[in-house]
Amino acid sequence: MAIRNLRYEGDEILKKKSREVEVIDDKLQILIDDMIETMHKYNGVGLAAVQVGILKRVVVIDLYDDKGPIVLINPVITKTKGEQEVEEGCLSFPNEFAKVIRPAEVTAEYTDRKGKRMRVKAKELLAQAISHEVDHLNGEVFIDKIIPGTLEYVEPEEEK
Repeated sequence: MAIRNLRYEGDEILKKKSREVEVIDDKLQILIDDMIETMHKYNGVGLAAVQVGILKRVVVIDLYDDKGPIVLINPVITKTKGEQEVEEGCLSFPNEFAKVIRPAEVTAEYTDRKGKRMRVKAKELLAQAISHEVDHLNGEVFIDKIIPGTLEYVEPEEEK
């Protein structure tokens, strides 16, 4: 496993649409493991492959609960319900936070890393994370969806 280089604000790749994954092979499994390790290194809740420069429809999410990270390959949001105003950040926009309106609940279909088609009904943080990461796969970033006037830059704490 390896830490991948993140792509940051202003990188053109973040505006590109990711391609469907057609084969789940060893190369994809390595990418998934690297994405999980990279997300954990930077304390992220989610990471899309495009954020490490790979235009494939792959997302990893970890709510740091007892369930561990989940992997969504070719995720599609099939249903949304309600809305929630949430504070959001993004590993590609370090130290920037803003309020965004996201669905309160989402239903998504995806393929897991073993190739099995799955469905998840998500609420609150998981619904927010799935929405945020699927946006990445479509070339959209949270900064384009923020509630005007809510963007804040938080100075990083000094490394000790």
